[in-house]
Amino acid sequence: MGFLRQQSSKRSTVEISFSQEIKSLALGQGQTFHGEGILAITKALLQSGVSYVGGYQGAPVSHLLDVMVQAKGYMDELGVHVEACSNEASAAAMLGASIHYPVRGAVTWKSIVGTNVAADALSYLASPGVKGGALIVVGEDYGEGASVTQERTHAYALKSGMCLLDPRPDLARMVDMVEHGFAMSEASNMPVMLELRIRACHVRGSFVARDNQSPRISTRQLLEEPAAFDYMKLAHPPVTFPHEKLKVEQRLPAARAYVRKHQLNELFEGKHKDLGIVVQGGLYNTLIRTLQQFDLADAFGATDIPILVLNVTYPLVPEELTEFCLGKRAVLMMEEGQPEFIEQELATLLRRKDVQTPLHGKDLLAPAGEYTAELMANGLEKFLRLYRSEMLPASVSGWLSGNRERRAAIAQALGQPLPARPPGMCIGCPERPVFAALKLAKQQVGEVHVAADIGCHALATFEPFSSGQTILGYGMSLASRAGVSPMMNRRVISVMGDGGFWHNGMLTGVQSALFNGDDAVLLIFKNGYTSATGTQDIISTPDEDVKAHASNKQESLVHTNKTIENALQGLGVKWMRTVTTYEVDKVRKTLVEALTSDFSGLKVIIAEGECQLERQRRIKPWLASLLKQGRRVERVKYGVDEDVCTGDHACIRLSGCPTLTLKDNPDPLKVDPVATVVDGCVGCGLCGANAHAATLCPSFYRAEVVQNPRWHERLLARLRRPLVQKLQSIAS
Repeated sequence: MGFLRQQSSKRSTVEISFSQEIKSLALGQGQTFHGEGILAITKALLQSGVSYVGGYQGAPVSHLLDVMVQAKGYMDELGVHVEACSNEASAAAMLGASIHYPVRGAVTWKSIVGTNVAADALSYLASPGVKGGALIVVGEDYGEGASVTQERTHAYALKSGMCLLDPRPDLARMVDMVEHGFAMSEASNMPVMLELRIRACHVRGSFVARDNQSPRISTRQLLEEPAAFDYMKLAHPPVTFPHEKLKVEQRLPAARAYVRKHQLNELFEGKHKDLGIVVQGGLYNTLIRTLQQFDLADAFGATDIPILVLNVTYPLVPEELTEFCLGKRAVLMMEEGQPEFIEQELATLLRRKDVQTPLHGKDLLAPAGEYTAELMANGLEKFLRLYRSEMLPASVSGWLSGNRERRAAIAQALGQPLPARPPGMCIGCPERPVFAALKLAKQQVGEVHVAADIGCHALATFEPFSSGQTILGYGMSLASRAGVSPMMNRRVISVMGDGGFWHNGMLTGVQSALFNGDDAVLLIFKNGYTSATGTQDIISTPDEDVKAHASNKQESLVHTNKTIENALQGLGVKWMRTVTTYEVDKVRKTLVEALTSDFSGLKVIIAEGECQLERQRRIKPWLASLLKQGRRVERVKYGVDEDVCTGDHACIRLSGCPTLTLKDNPDPLKVDPVATVVDGCVGCGLCGANAHAATLCPSFYRAEVVQNPRWHERLLARLRRPLVQKLQSIAS
């Protein structure tokens, strides 16, 4: 495999090791790759001779960047430059290297929110076009289970003139489409977007690898001279209109010619040639599963109805589509999401070619949402009833109606809808105490408008906190309150994470508020990582040498890095307070002070508390090593004295911690269940801090659980045991 070492880097997930994935990247000619789709895409980039890779983390494509950052040593050997960018706009701007030079570059992020952030740079890239292949790998996060707004990448490809690939979820095909994507970009001078749905990112399979290609121009093979100045390569008037003509007259025809020449779209023949299905490549696996329910396909993909798989969804090739539709009784277009961009274009192409084949799509299928096998089956059943009802097996109607009947039966048996199970913060999350403090502060100053943001803290919009009136983009909370706060009788609070601060918040929020002299309150969660996207390092993450020598420290490490504080001071913030998140009463007092202070201007509260996931990853191996050595280990656990608990459950309403729950009251004379702390408690102390800050019942206790105790501790325990037992007998 050649030189292969792991090297930690700023912005890498050093606590999460991708060592096995990195080994897969180095597989050579003829070796078999086994793994997930997104790792196959990463390998394909190296096989294609990519010169530089950038991106911004975010599911479902995070592993592409995370793995490459951790594989820095191997990337250096190949001459591939890898950059973890501060946001999607900075990643997209990297592709400017491919405008003048024959270098292949790839960037990645989660769409559609990432594409929105990158839109400016993408437009300026698509206007002059590229010389070297430029590939944008976007995680198409669409459907009911998506974590973002319900939009599609397709609109960006259409508006800016970029090719859009939607590969069939088969690892060999996905790898081929990456390599063709670079070549297609160079043949047409168009940037190429490769969209991957969540299932495509995580589909598992294998393919026969090829050797990785060291790029012709790289960090090891440097350019001798810069390119000659060429005004036509600038996205700047007056040449932007000639760029638009080039898109129509040269680039799109070249892209279509490449698609047709290399047969990037796949035709699967079937015996019922009077019907046809056109489908986006990413939906192919679900379509085959649907056809199996109709006994029209087998497990290996052999289909009875011809299928045209669009691995390239823009630009479409008119000749391919008209040839497929010609002579058929009807064609069904399966396009996920709305508007129906492909269906509309296909309908126009057929009319222009005077092909009278009936075309169906959204008239039979769901207008929006992810196309599951059941949704596809509903549309396919309607389609076949119109044209070939004899092909409908009785089992299909039974299967579909059975699903509906089962749901109805479950609802009837329950008598009422199942209770909602909203997502919540992790056990011991350092952000939970702040929202508990905010609930207490509201009791003192009244209700306040809260401008929320993207991040783990957005989970506070669910119960028990229900905090956050708006979410308008990553790092945009402070900017989003600018319209409402001047018209509000009480100050507005803007909530932002440290990841959001560096992504967008410092410029769009802090700089703007200071420039305009706004009287605003900004609450920054400083947990040390961009936790919601996978706990990647950021510029304000505790330094590597601090983390390396602090594995035996259980306190938070985020206070060791003052980058956020220094940046705020440099911008001119005059009112700034730093608090430890778990000190609920102090956080409450600080929030009240910010909301009632006579100081008019931007007030910033920095709430410090290390991400609990990273803290546990740091501490658990250290504790395990101590136990293995037979050394003393002490951990903290909290509990509830059930004899003291009053059963009013105010502590649960104020906390929301998953380990603080209910159990039956042991007292037969009491009917209300009591609070209890279940296994999983990490000893953060929030329950006790809440009880103190809110003056709740004194039922919480703090226990130190000692493993491998010292001799005098064992002796003391033996002496205490009879006394405790006697006191218990007296109390009972």
